[in-house]
Amino acid sequence: MKAAMNPNPADRAAAQTLALAKSAGAEMADVVLFDSVDLSASCRMGRQESLERSESSAIGLRVWVGKKQAIVSASDLSAESLGMLAERAVAMARAASEDPYGSLADAVLLAKDWPELDLYDAHEPEMTALYAMALAAEGEALAVKGITNSDGGHAGYSRHRVTLATSHGFFGQYDISSASVSVAVIAGEGDGMEGDYDYASTRHYADLPDPASIGKTAAERTLKRLNPRKLNTKPLPLVFDPRVGKSLLGALSGAISGAAIARGTSFLKDMLGKPVFVPGVNVTDDPLRVRGLGSHPFDGEGVAVAKRDMVRDGVLQHWFLDTRSAARLGLETLGHASRGVASPPSPSYSNFYMQAGSVSPKDLVADIKEGVYVTETQGMGVNIVTGDYSQGAAGFLIENGEITVPVSEITIAGQMKDMFMRLTPADDLVFRYACNAPTFRIDGMMVAGS
Repeated sequence: MKAAMNPNPADRAAAQTLALAKSAGAEMADVVLFDSVDLSASCRMGRQESLERSESSAIGLRVWVGKKQAIVSASDLSAESLGMLAERAVAMARAASEDPYGSLADAVLLAKDWPELDLYDAHEPEMTALYAMALAAEGEALAVKGITNSDGGHAGYSRHRVTLATSHGFFGQYDISSASVSVAVIAGEGDGMEGDYDYASTRHYADLPDPASIGKTAAERTLKRLNPRKLNTKPLPLVFDPRVGKSLLGALSGAISGAAIARGTSFLKDMLGKPVFVPGVNVTDDPLRVRGLGSHPFDGEGVAVAKRDMVRDGVLQHWFLDTRSAARLGLETLGHASRGVASPPSPSYSNFYMQAGSVSPKDLVADIKEGVYVTETQGMGVNIVTGDYSQGAAGFLIENGEITVPVSEITIAGQMKDMFMRLTPADDLVFRYACNAPTFRIDGMMVAGS
């Protein structure tokens, strides 16, 4: 294993809090702790806006008295505070309503060991280095002719220790870090202004791209958006840039969440084991990806995790499940629990991605006589219950197989079941986020313009 963060009271606090909870009357309990260090530097128009460094600790305690459950949290790890935390949690549980599905994870499912995922970079950059990165990203963008203003450059670094302990014997701890650089700029004047951005985030500081390349890309994207054309309302094929395509994948993750399935509030509630995409489309969740932005060695309940195809050859294979949602569905958790200090675990993805297809982005648009290459969506127009999709969008017109002039002030709409069945992925998958998609095409969506 790599060198961990400096020693801290997490081990002691976890064991002490579990003992205090048991003494107060808890029959089962688990404890999660987060110890964090965060650094950030930002600038705007070449001038310093902020330099910040913060350190924090937080603890969450979940207890059961019979089938009654309560959760409390605190930021004070002193013995006195932990004693009050345990007493308050048990008192709240005794006053709560019974939950027949709430429980610790089955002990046989708990992680016993886990691989080294290389999630922690012990090198903490100097604040001056972060500020220099923010300046370099913004400076490169502002130097491009036609860029008239900036929303700012930013660089950051953080590290966190995650500790989870349960009353039935699980103890796990891991360290993670992340580094980032971003810039957003503006081109044009008055009513003709357009903006765009570029951003990168990695687990290791050394893996960040040159900040000047971030600035250059942000400027190029912004300038391409100037003087957009309006469109008439009509059905058109759409091609989604990976930056926005991942949002549709995020909608899929919500629709296959065990919590939504158990409530009956998903348009895919009856689709397990059935085709939801065309054959050849595969969607994977991989919590064990080395240096992955969504990676973790065990889930928020201590359950062992594994790489899984959630959709294989177009067919939906699994729900995202934690212990409670699995119990409601008569199933077994698959290790998808995500946990904060102030709320119970809930099912979520880790590194969630659509696998690359076999066609290039260029070939994907080659036969489109008229369509839209979507680079931005706005609003919250995704209804997981019904599957209706309607969002404001901007991008570029596709004419005779070529991406041409910018378009804006359009609305794109469809029904997600139909959209998934008309989706063709390209071969350009790149892992830049915790949720990733290649460029993909969806035929027959409605585009509403002026």
